[in-house]
Amino acid sequence: MKKNKFAFVFICALTLLGAAFVSCSKNSSAKSDKIKIVTTIFPEYDWVREILGENKSHVELTLLLDNGVDLHSYQPSVQDIAKISSADLFIYVGGESDGWVEDVLRTARNQKLRSLNLLEALGENAKEEEIIEGMECELEEDEHDEHGHEHEEAEYDEHVWLSLRNAKFFSEQITNILCQLDSANEKSYRQNNASYAKKLEALDSAYASAVNESEKKALLFGDRFPFRYLTEDYGINYYAAFVGCSAETEASFKTIAFLSQKLDEYQLNYVIKIEGSEDKIARTIIQNSKQKNAQVLTLDSIQSVTAKDKNAGATYLSIMEKNLDVIKTALK
Repeated sequence: MKKNKFAFVFICALTLLGAAFVSCSKNSSAKSDKIKIVTTIFPEYDWVREILGENKSHVELTLLLDNGVDLHSYQPSVQDIAKISSADLFIYVGGESDGWVEDVLRTARNQKLRSLNLLEALGENAKEEEIIEGMECELEEDEHDEHGHEHEEAEYDEHVWLSLRNAKFFSEQITNILCQLDSANEKSYRQNNASYAKKLEALDSAYASAVNESEKKALLFGDRFPFRYLTEDYGINYYAAFVGCSAETEASFKTIAFLSQKLDEYQLNYVIKIEGSEDKIARTIIQNSKQKNAQVLTLDSIQSVTAKDKNAGATYLSIMEKNLDVIKTALK
């Protein structure tokens, strides 16, 4: 389990945490009146930013994963743990990749620290990680079933932010907590959230219309597949080489052959990869199909947004709008 993987790192971090607090406290007096909010991934950060609106000046907002490392590879530094420990609100995804969070929250310096676990907030609407026909680990799962081996506790698909409908729900949860932390600005927060909700709804409607009007009804990924929440929102079929949280980079001949067959069956003109990945598998799928003129497209799972991207004006909505353009093309 990833939680055990982080255990040693966390113990070492605790031994240095006191020193980090001393260092941070030298510069904290001027910011002591600010509400401190720490987020793990960019979508959370941007939702908060939208809800804050003109109230940003009295909030210290931190994005931890801003160097291109995605959620599944992230390991918190001592400085990261110190920021979380002294925060007023900490927003994180939950699930296996955030197995380290429990220990950090239990030993937090700020005893009034509020936290929002996105998967936990979704409750029964959270989806278990899905293995479908053709995925690289499907054979291994089938073998476990045949031999009657017990499976580990269900793991949930962590990519909850890739549903615009989830984004609207999470923004509402964040707004409620912000209003509790800063009741003086409640009216402003709720107005900002209402305005943002309309933008999310408009883009959601644009996705639904695009899918309804499309010629094709399936997407094919020569890569990991973190878009389950998005595709289920609009009834899009999909096939992929790996599950969303997979660390695999090589696909077997069986997987390539299966996906190539599906490319032909659906007469698809595009194979998709996600940002930061090579297109080797996607191109191999095309080469082994009858669709020799098929092209490779890239969808952004918003897992690796950098500080440079953020400073250049990237937003959750702008990235999801670009993803819509890609999906429109892929479904032609």
